[in-house]
Amino acid sequence: MDQSVAIQETLAEGEYCIIISFLAVQGVLCEGDSRQSRLLGLVRYRLEHGGQEHALFLYTHRRMAITGDDVSLDQIVPVSRDFTLEEVSPDGELYILGSDVTVQLDTAEFSLLFRLPFGSHTRMFLQEVTKACVVGNLSPTTHHQFMLLFKPVYMCSGFRIVNPYPHGTVLSTRAQCLHTVPFAVSGSNFNNSRLNEKGLLVDQSSGGQDKPESLLPRQNKSKSEITDMVRSSNITVSNKAHMLSMQKFGLRDTIVKSHLIQKEEDYTYVQNFRFFVGTYNVNGQSPKECLRPWLSHGIQAPDVYCVGFQELDLSKEAFFFHDTPKEEEWFKAVSEGLHPDAKYAKVKLIRLVGIMLLLYVKQEHAAYISEVEAETVGTGIMGRMGNKGGVAIRFQLHNTSICVVNSHLAAHTEEYERRNQDYKDICSRMQFCQVDPSLPPLTINKHDVILWLGDLNYRIEELDVEQVKKLIEEKAFQTLYAYDQLKIQVAAKTVFEGFTEGELTFQPTYKYDTGSDDWDTSEKCRAPAWCDRVLWKGKNINQLSYQSHMALKTSDHKPVSSVFDIGVRVINEELYRKTLEEIVRSLDKMENANIPSVSLSKREFCFQNVKYMQLQVESFTIHNGQVPCQFEFINKPGENSFCKQWLSANPSKGFLLPDSDIEIELELFVNKTTATKLNSGEDKIEDILVLHLEGGKDYFLSVSGNYLPSCFGSPIHTLCYMREPILDLPLETVSELTLMPVQTEDDGSRLEKPMEIPKELWMMVDYLYRNAIQQEDLFQQPGLRSEFEHIRDCLDTGMIDNLSASNHSVAEALLLFLESLPEPVICYSAYHNCLECSGNYTASKQVISTLPTFHKNVFNYLMAFLQELLKNSAKNHLDENILASVFGSLLLRNPAQHQKPEITEKKKAQEFIHQFLCNPL
Repeated sequence: MDQSVAIQETLAEGEYCIIISFLAVQGVLCEGDSRQSRLLGLVRYRLEHGGQEHALFLYTHRRMAITGDDVSLDQIVPVSRDFTLEEVSPDGELYILGSDVTVQLDTAEFSLLFRLPFGSHTRMFLQEVTKACVVGNLSPTTHHQFMLLFKPVYMCSGFRIVNPYPHGTVLSTRAQCLHTVPFAVSGSNFNNSRLNEKGLLVDQSSGGQDKPESLLPRQNKSKSEITDMVRSSNITVSNKAHMLSMQKFGLRDTIVKSHLIQKEEDYTYVQNFRFFVGTYNVNGQSPKECLRPWLSHGIQAPDVYCVGFQELDLSKEAFFFHDTPKEEEWFKAVSEGLHPDAKYAKVKLIRLVGIMLLLYVKQEHAAYISEVEAETVGTGIMGRMGNKGGVAIRFQLHNTSICVVNSHLAAHTEEYERRNQDYKDICSRMQFCQVDPSLPPLTINKHDVILWLGDLNYRIEELDVEQVKKLIEEKAFQTLYAYDQLKIQVAAKTVFEGFTEGELTFQPTYKYDTGSDDWDTSEKCRAPAWCDRVLWKGKNINQLSYQSHMALKTSDHKPVSSVFDIGVRVINEELYRKTLEEIVRSLDKMENANIPSVSLSKREFCFQNVKYMQLQVESFTIHNGQVPCQFEFINKPGENSFCKQWLSANPSKGFLLPDSDIEIELELFVNKTTATKLNSGEDKIEDILVLHLEGGKDYFLSVSGNYLPSCFGSPIHTLCYMREPILDLPLETVSELTLMPVQTEDDGSRLEKPMEIPKELWMMVDYLYRNAIQQEDLFQQPGLRSEFEHIRDCLDTGMIDNLSASNHSVAEALLLFLESLPEPVICYSAYHNCLECSGNYTASKQVISTLPTFHKNVFNYLMAFLQELLKNSAKNHLDENILASVFGSLLLRNPAQHQKPEITEKKKAQEFIHQFLCNPL
């Protein structure tokens, strides 16, 4: 029940005092072990000059507050510059679905803790408090105005008014309270803020200036943003460990994210990806030999390469100025040494003096890499310089977070404790910024998978040089391994706790005479050691190999590699959608009964075998509950429309009386605007619609389906390379050819020689030449939609012998084909030149000669066909003006497609085409 009416009665003396609806909430005041019921009301006072002020009124009551007699005013807390109201989680408790919301009210004089009931009522109340902090007049007169207004009340009732400025001065901003939890409101620092659609503060201050971390804006994602994961698997739930420990506010987005993380196994599956991890201390040398024996020999093409170097450059210039030509040299050598059976994309390169890390992925996986960050930590001289330390790259692969660390730890046998400290420094100081800057940085251990490589410099102890060499000669590697410092330190749990290393079945990788496989013969005569190592931490990791590569002799170290199969969690979009809907449904059940609520007859819509310009319709019914409601499909964050261009909803908004129904039709129609991206695979028949109830909750509707590629909407040069019908080609081939730039059409690299013009264009023109050369009103009378669909299917399947349609339908199909070309026959780049020379036939022919070959061929072919039609003008009644008018706007299109061409532009385009109809080609 709304108890704000009772509060309103206590404010009758205040002429300008009003209660905005739903601004009272009943809660429990928690003081130690004491629990006392309180009624909280937000009061807005309208000033006579038009401004407004706010205060939080706290009432005691003995029963459900129905009238003013049931409540007693206890305190007034003005919403001042020192006012904060933030959600807290007692004793670090995790948020539990449906639990009460605990908020802390802070002023300069006291702190109060309240428990408020879960539900939309509380959420709306807290949102209004947030708005009060933003839009209220927060001048020092706030205290004075409320004192005057309620003086008769507080003098006789003995309640307290909290002084917002106890020492007569304006207090500094309580910045440390602003962003410690997902919900926090304060009465200051709102100059650069606004209210988002949920009533939460969103900082809009410009970047480029350093801020205290506590002042970074919190950017809570909406349900729509979370749901985008359904159709984009590279948008992932990140930072699971932190997310689960975050204090939760009773907003649906936060709850949904929390439960999605907890239910991750319900909507993901584990898929193995092959990782190559390599480390090489190159002793300041430039690459002198091919790296393929290390990077790609004898293995299948990895999905991911993680390649680390140490001592890339030992020069003083590299140390002091951090610049070295060796970076480019080794980067080029690695790129040339990657597996020849796959194409790779460089994701990131990070270098600290001589420590460099490279990350590559197969091109087909690049779209599923996200949240890439790289950082460095120097542990050298003064604990900062970069001659020793680590570099790291973290990223998301599908739904798994991965951190790759390359480190070069302190040298010398006796310095194992220093190496231990270097490791700990790297772990504690290596921090990665998150996409949401208000979230704390991620550390190395906050990842699902950690791969640690490098010259860790741990040596063999307690054995002299000759004993070590003798054991190596005997290949008694396990005996030797017992004296390995890293093994000993890991067993003592001083470093790499929780990490695993594979069995060492290769001889130590340090130290050799450069250019040979001979042990160090220098004056120092270093004892051999396994300095170069690879370790890992995480689940679903299977090491397939761990070896050194003796063939490379550039350095006094030998490179080391390890190949892993790593199980990565990949989102099953259908299961994810179902999991998300289950979570949302469970939240729906928790909502209060006095808000609008509807039921939908259907929430999932699948459009099968969608074709170009063929309408498909799915419908569902909205049944309203007992509260009148207004519904509307709303935009998702960052999008300009509530649905993709090929989809529409009718009606998209409306009003429902209690217990009434309305049918909504979802119409899917692919046209020239949307076909090309569907052909190329850049877009898919996937979308999420958000049906919003005013004052109520949101409902998600999932749309899915498959699109059958068509010659309609395909580029000219793409079709020229398709010797087979488009529906007979693999989708990958269609996508590749559709995305192929026009400029590459003549590079001669294709296995099959392209056709001079698209076969589909030839089929239609040939049909018209054979059957419609004398057809009256050709290109002026429309065809039949059903026949167009038949023509389209014949073209896309190559079954032209089955074509049976009227001449007008084929003629219209030809015009639709030309209209659907993403790049018109006369390329956009030539548009203005064509208009300029529309009265000069010689200059016009020169412009056409500059077109790409396939475009030029199509233009000449069409002009020749139209001239043939004109030869039969006595029968078909066509003339140059008619054909120039019809084809001018199709062959010559304004590059600014959103702008309607001027009349003069249309006339010039027609004149340009007219020249080619009246003159010899």
